[in-house]
Amino acid sequence: TRSLLPESVRYLVADGYYYRAKFWDTVRNSNLNLISKLRSDANLNYLYTGERNKRGAPRKYDGKVDCKNLKNLTFIKEVKPGVKLYSLVVWSVCLKCKIRLACLGEVQPNGKTKNILLFSTELALTGEQILEYYQARFQIEFIFRDAKQFTGLSSGQCRSGQRLNFHFNASLIALNLAKYEAYNRHLSPESFVFSMASYKRQQFNRHILYTFIDKLDLDPDLILNHPNLPSVLSYGTLAA
Repeated sequence: TRSLLPESVRYLVADGYYYRAKFWDTVRNSNLNLISKLRSDANLNYLYTGERNKRGAPRKYDGKVDCKNLKNLTFIKEVKPGVKLYSLVVWSVCLKCKIRLACLGEVQPNGKTKNILLFSTELALTGEQILEYYQARFQIEFIFRDAKQFTGLSSGQCRSGQRLNFHFNASLIALNLAKYEAYNRHLSPESFVFSMASYKRQQFNRHILYTFIDKLDLDPDLILNHPNLPSVLSYGTLAA
């Protein structure tokens, strides 16, 4: 699918399953860089930066990276309370190339530190950029998850490419419109959290409420202006 992507696309973000030499070779041959996740016991080596001996082959490495000990990594910043970001260029034995390591050290309730290792084969990227790009992968996955579960992305039975294209776009547009409407109704955009399941539940509650008003000849002004209306419409939604 590389030929279908714009030339401006430079990075492929994948989860830790794809940390493999064969996969990286294919990505590199496609003129892309890989951003992914490492296991806590990944085989990495520090790069030797000391003085060079005049005799013999130049020394390349300066010992194995201990992913549980971050003292040799460069501290970047504190992402949030209890979570610190470190970075360093190291050698990946699996990929046989230099990688930019971005390590998140998170203090657990028991006092121990849990390290999450991300990396990029593009050495020019900063630790913050690697973290930002890897987190963006989850937002894309949420879109496909919600579209499959709530807007019928995988329910199309047509086979022609044009009709499938229309079906996929209609499903994703429905999801985007729902998110846009929920965002506009939210009082504080900074703390906006979207749940398609909650949005669908709210719309169902609104629909059945209007049905009760219509079928039982109730006073709509009395009900729709009642202070407890938001709690009725949000009945059964997820807590956020």
